[in-house]
Amino acid sequence: MIKSIREIFNKNHTESDYRNLQTHFENILKRPIPFRIAETPVFVSKDFKDQMLEATEAIIDFILDPIHHEITHRFVPNNFQSVINQEHPALLVIDYAVIYGEDGRLEPSLIELQGFPSLYGFQVELDRYWKSKNNMCKNLTSYLNGYDETKYLQDLKDIILGDKDPINVILLDLFPTKQKTQLDFICLKSQLGIETVCLTQIFSEGNQLFYFNNGDKIRIHRIFNRLVPDELNQHPELKHIDLRLPYDVIWINHPRHFFQISKCLLPLLQHRFIPECHYLNDFDFCQPLEQWVLKPLFSFAGSGVCMDVNLEKLKAIQDPENWIMQRKVNYAPIIETPDGPAKTEIRLFLLWKSGWSRPIAAHNLARISKGAMIGTQFNLNRNWVGGTIAFFE
Repeated sequence: MIKSIREIFNKNHTESDYRNLQTHFENILKRPIPFRIAETPVFVSKDFKDQMLEATEAIIDFILDPIHHEITHRFVPNNFQSVINQEHPALLVIDYAVIYGEDGRLEPSLIELQGFPSLYGFQVELDRYWKSKNNMCKNLTSYLNGYDETKYLQDLKDIILGDKDPINVILLDLFPTKQKTQLDFICLKSQLGIETVCLTQIFSEGNQLFYFNNGDKIRIHRIFNRLVPDELNQHPELKHIDLRLPYDVIWINHPRHFFQISKCLLPLLQHRFIPECHYLNDFDFCQPLEQWVLKPLFSFAGSGVCMDVNLEKLKAIQDPENWIMQRKVNYAPIIETPDGPAKTEIRLFLLWKSGWSRPIAAHNLARISKGAMIGTQFNLNRNWVGGTIAFFE
């Protein structure tokens, strides 16, 4: 997206550069990486960055509106309903496709948002790697709104650890050693000192939660929650704590935030960088269906998304209130690679410390694709695709 930097990067890139990138992170993980890291960062102009931040502030304005809580409360399933004193999620992410606008210029288009953390630790390490290996990256920044690595990690520590000892703070997931995101967990262990614990390994005594660490029973005061509800629902046989109970613990974020800040907001948002969207039960079936994408509200990593919509599929859905129809956007093939152009999506990482009036975009993740969709599972056996990071002018 910054043409001059792209040309220099591609000209100087070698296969050994990519092998070194893979080896660096395989040495951290101690095994092959279960997702593809792209050969290149995304280089983003100041104008485009400012457009993403403009749309982000408009989304934040809606989240802050009291009507947001009234509307989205109904989307929280019974098994995640809980009375909590945390007024807002501490971490949230917003995804933007890079498209051509009506005037032919590049612009962002909102694709999704989540009241759920992303690879907040791994992206710090990826930023470090590229800055150490590529001089062009040193003159740009992957951080936003005046952040740098030091300020970002300090605020992340304040949010996740609070005033607690790291031994009393856990990263929570389901079967974490089997997760593709384990590399992020390892990075966060290095940065914050917190242990990763499986949901099945924590237990309650009264309203307190505990886990065992090297044989010692440890009280849990804060939970950095990486538990994807969709995965938990796939294992109804598991025995675990009741997530609806008001335990004496701080959640970052509480599971209910996953549902309240998510695709369920898309039909409610209006902005020049937000495509038209409707709940399926409010959708006019007479519309040209080839112009729309069907999405379940609470799937993860692109699961259940239907690009080829037809009337038969729509009428077969039994719970239309839990689906949306989003107007298709055409990703711009603007990243030149040795074997053809690729498209990209940029995810902004937001932080929301206690006492702040609103969250702030601080860091990012980018994904590069040559497939029908952005996720790595849609880009198998392709080069110059996968997860990466954006560096901003």
